[in-house]
Amino acid sequence: MNYIGLITAVATFLIIGLFHPIVIKGEYHFGTRPWWVFLLLGLAFITGSLFIENSAASTILGVIGCSFLWSILELFEQKERVRKGWFPMNPKRKDEYKPKKQADEN
Repeated sequence: MNYIGLITAVATFLIIGLFHPIVIKGEYHFGTRPWWVFLLLGLAFITGSLFIENSAASTILGVIGCSFLWSILELFEQKERVRKGWFPMNPKRKDEYKPKKQADEN
């Protein structure tokens, strides 16, 4: 039997489940500033996946890399969700959530 498909499915499910709170907590504590860290890590994991011979490990590294890259978009969308009031705002950075016109006037 070939278990690579099942392993990949379970790993992908867990990775996506792990990245959801990483984006939420990351945006809460740091805002969108660390987007470039997600970019570098995503590219590193994807590059690493190209050099791994084991199919399951290579696939999982690729999924992690793509999850890091997708998290860049989610980080900026999370900021909008906070602005709409769907998620808690970090009171230390409340000026970052003001509309641009209002932030420019202050």
